Amino acid sequence: MASTEKAAGVTGRSAAPQDPDDLAGLDALDSTQTVRTPLRETLLRTVLPPVTAVALVLVVWQVLVQAEVAPPYKLASPSDVWGEVRAAWLRGTLLDYIWTSVSRGLLGFLLALAIGTPLGLLVARVTFVRAAIGPILSGLQSLPSVAWVPPAVIWLGLNDSMMFAVILLGAVPSIANGLVAGIDQIPPLFLRAGRTLGATGLRGARYIVMPAALPGYVAGLKQGWAFSWRSLMAAEIIASSPDLGVGLGQLLENGRNNSSMPQVFLAILLILCVGIAVDLLIFSPLERLVLRGRGLLVSR
Repeated sequence: MASTEKAAGVTGRSAAPQDPDDLAGLDALDSTQTVRTPLRETLLRTVLPPVTAVALVLVVWQVLVQAEVAPPYKLASPSDVWGEVRAAWLRGTLLDYIWTSVSRGLLGFLLALAIGTPLGLLVARVTFVRAAIGPILSGLQSLPSVAWVPPAVIWLGLNDSMMFAVILLGAVPSIANGLVAGIDQIPPLFLRAGRTLGATGLRGARYIVMPAALPGYVAGLKQGWAFSWRSLMAAEIIASSPDLGVGLGQLLENGRNNSSMPQVFLAILLILCVGIAVDLLIFSPLERLVLRGRGLLVSR
């Protein structure tokens, strides 16, 4: 009876919740509880800083206009730019400008993703291919995207194919190199364990290599999108044709040709807003998902 009561007492003590301060080492890690941050605190931490920064930029901008540091035709006021936004909205062209460029950019990026991913796997896993193509990919990544616009126009003409070619030449090397860097950082023990379990060839690439290389791969995707967007803007600024429509790059060039600083500022702000929106809506959540899956980010 005494031994039974003693066991029950031990069981009762082990089942009782423990104070995290009394735990150490791996026990402390296992006992970490996730506390959901209140919505108000989340908004204050994530929304207030960028809103404050934008408000500060607008104030400084308006102060410079009021101080007349430059003539009005060189430095448009925020109200003039807002008037240009309102006029484009009323004409029904504002969303057309954005969609023309965003649709090209996203489609070109998806094509670059479909090409750059297998190319990166091939370069990372085949020694001969790496020795032959690796330096070329690094050189292409450092080459300014605008350099591809003139030959693309000569080869393909003024059409969407030219735009996509420039995007691919700018984005594929970044995606492939990002995946190669991620694969190079995989611990060899993971690869040996995968081979021992029979994960070789395509199965090894799917279940071992790609999941383990995700941090570097995601970084390459993010850089690949940046190159895609910049390549597209360069192509739209240089190559203009009625058949291509008016994207954000062409809007910027039209503002320069018309000596309209409000239109120039409008195009710049729209290009910036699209880049920020894609990062916040696609790549930031993807990065958080990858980090959370590796225990590097506490879920909130």
